Amino acid sequence: MLNWEDPLTGLTPQAAKPKALSASDFSDLLSDVTEAQQAPAISAPTRLPLNEPVQQGATGLEHIEIGAKRIQVDDKKIINCRADLNQLVPFKYRWAWQKYLDACANHWMPQEINMNADIALWKSADGLTEDERMIIKRNLGFFSTADSLVANNLVLAVYRHITNPECRQYLLRQAFEEALHTHAYQYVVESLGMDEGEVFNMYRELPAVARKAEWALPFTRSLGDPNFVTGTPEADQRLLRDLIAFYVIFEGIFFYVGFTQILSMGRRNKMTGTAEQFQYILRDESMHMNFGIDVINQIKIENPHLWGADFQQEITTLITDAVDIEIQYAHDTMPRGVLGLNAPMFEEYLKFIANRRCNQIGLSEQYVGAQNPFPWMSEILDLKKEKNFFETRVTEYQTGGALTWD
Repeated sequence: MLNWEDPLTGLTPQAAKPKALSASDFSDLLSDVTEAQQAPAISAPTRLPLNEPVQQGATGLEHIEIGAKRIQVDDKKIINCRADLNQLVPFKYRWAWQKYLDACANHWMPQEINMNADIALWKSADGLTEDERMIIKRNLGFFSTADSLVANNLVLAVYRHITNPECRQYLLRQAFEEALHTHAYQYVVESLGMDEGEVFNMYRELPAVARKAEWALPFTRSLGDPNFVTGTPEADQRLLRDLIAFYVIFEGIFFYVGFTQILSMGRRNKMTGTAEQFQYILRDESMHMNFGIDVINQIKIENPHLWGADFQQEITTLITDAVDIEIQYAHDTMPRGVLGLNAPMFEEYLKFIANRRCNQIGLSEQYVGAQNPFPWMSEILDLKKEKNFFETRVTEYQTGGALTWD
């Protein structure tokens, strides 16, 4: 056991008095400690230039390099940068740090939202039509799965391969928010007294939900392979494809039918608590998507060789295929018109959304002339809602520490 009054006591026979350690002494000391803990010895790290990719662990955390040069701004890159620790400063991508600060300012918790009106309406025999109930259940089934998939992708794959500390700081916040969203769905399900098994297993039992989950899984599995490292054009392109799949398509296209359906109910004074939960989630997801698009575009700037014509065509096909899948989801969740909406309206909306996503990552529009049939969704995305603070808080609420009183 270590003596905390004299941390070196007991490690070596002559270690009673501390002395200044050289780099080689420190390496030997680490090896001694590791042996004492019955773990494999830590080998002395190879000194490499900060930006030089290595075959093993190039995209993970590196060994601590004693005596390595201090990090300069230009040493930082989004991918393929040696990162023994998340050294935030000096900042290179201030937009990533600002997004982290904005996300922290937007903190919320599901329990803060009053669900009493929803509970009464859900339990009322004639409060909702069967079509309206189906919309609520199927979207809770999809989103509870979707945010879990996104969280797994962040924690098990993306964080390991994004080597910039500012971006990693945001990814840590995003991972928490994905957990928060799953918490929100659980809170709604529990509040309404729904069949939890039906909702949370819908991705295994309902084709409309399963199809989108199945589409996303291969991208996570690809990067989650412990033997996968970036540093080659093929591997870097694989990472870029995964980022586009999750940020641009999964969060940027696959979420929008469900958001529109639930928020439309709230606009008609139905399931207002559930709709408010979704408003906060939509605010978070919009920030996630914008962060991901900034990362994607920065990778393209730093690695222009990845963004070739063939790869652009591959991504375009991914996006148009995703639009077809989400259109089918709209038909499956809304076989009849309800809430002033119908499935053909969603076809137009999804094509409009897809055009925006293409523009955001530098691809040409695929659906010429597509219009937005739901202009009120743009207003909700702006989150400038007037509410009675004593009944509920405004959706653009920010924590007190982030407010300015000028």
